[in-house]
Amino acid sequence: MSMKINKLEIENVKRVKAVKMEPSASGLTIIGGDNNNGKTSVLDSIAWALGGNSFRPTDPVRAGSVTPPYLHVVMNNGLVIERKGKNSALTVTDPSGQKAGQQLLDTFVEKLALDLPRFMEASDADKAKTLLNIIGVGPKLHELETQEKQIYSERTMTGRIADQKKKYADEQVYYPDAPSEPVSASDLIKQQQEILARNGQREQWIREHDQILEKIMNTEDRIADVKRQLRELETQRVLLDKQRRESEKTPAELRMESTAELEQNIRDVDEINRKVRANLDKDKAEEDAREYIRKYDALTEQLEAVRKEKHALLDHADLPLPELTVEDGKLLYKGAQWDCMSGSDQLKVAAAIVRKLNPNCGFVLMDKLEQMDLKTLREFGAWLEQEDLQVIATRVSGGEECSIIIEDGYAVQEDENGIATRMTVAPKAWKGGF
Repeated sequence: MSMKINKLEIENVKRVKAVKMEPSASGLTIIGGDNNNGKTSVLDSIAWALGGNSFRPTDPVRAGSVTPPYLHVVMNNGLVIERKGKNSALTVTDPSGQKAGQQLLDTFVEKLALDLPRFMEASDADKAKTLLNIIGVGPKLHELETQEKQIYSERTMTGRIADQKKKYADEQVYYPDAPSEPVSASDLIKQQQEILARNGQREQWIREHDQILEKIMNTEDRIADVKRQLRELETQRVLLDKQRRESEKTPAELRMESTAELEQNIRDVDEINRKVRANLDKDKAEEDAREYIRKYDALTEQLEAVRKEKHALLDHADLPLPELTVEDGKLLYKGAQWDCMSGSDQLKVAAAIVRKLNPNCGFVLMDKLEQMDLKTLREFGAWLEQEDLQVIATRVSGGEECSIIIEDGYAVQEDENGIATRMTVAPKAWKGGF
């Protein structure tokens, strides 16, 4: 059962002289009146009674009073809280008659319920952190957001490098007629020398062939002159014929190879290699650009996965309000950040979060509800009743929406003749109708 305030008596606290009231069990109980008459003092008194000395006013005794402050609060389970005497000592008595202390109150009193402005005035990050912690996803969401920021930062840098690489690659000159690898001048010279060597061998073959032919001619002349050496010469002729046949080559074998192209390549090797290096640089630049683009796309997929996990985490969380969520470390309600919410939505979000912080605390104190018009006030009151949440609030007003009017520290009401008189016990709280 959530704890709520059934009855309240206050005497001689700050601007309050004497006020008794019985707040509504749910919905709005509005304390009305002009400024400086004690409305906020009623809220401060409740906060002091339930929240302990950390909520004690700096100067709690009403000016001019010779009687010490007196606070008497009865909760809906019969628990009685009192502060009275010179030192405003605390007495907490449970329904069975046993006394307790502040430690018992702390089990059901949510500090922010007594000091809502502390939440309202917190930074956007602190508000979001409070919500995430109470729904149990704060650490995991923080981890996911850290991943998201790291991946986003890395992806941004990768995208910039990819753009630079692509731009650099596009600016490089490319020579389609250049070989795929640098040319070695020494290799070209070696090839030239090998061709020259082969050509030299061919020249040697030609010289040898010519010499053999010359010997044949000489031999034939000698045959005519030297008959007696015919057998030897014929034998020599047979041998020479054999040598001749062996020395003969095809025209293709005897064709001389040209070294002109190699000689030109040797002369042009530096220019060729410059083009080759340019082509290699361009190919490398384009591959670098493609690699960074692939990395950028992979990081984008990681980023989307983290964002989906983060959204799924919040979608399945037990949030205090429908349409309440956290994005980029900030609260959003109905798609609006805190500074873009209406005053009534801010109060609704704050009340819902405070209620979620400690479900045992069924009440919230709110100051200065004059920011709401009557229609919005009615809607807010209806929502509070729907949520079974008790709100005791102040408003600079003397209208019918007020459950009690404070005048010069007293609760007052008008009699049938319109004459204001001080009340001993305030009427029940406003139920949302006018």
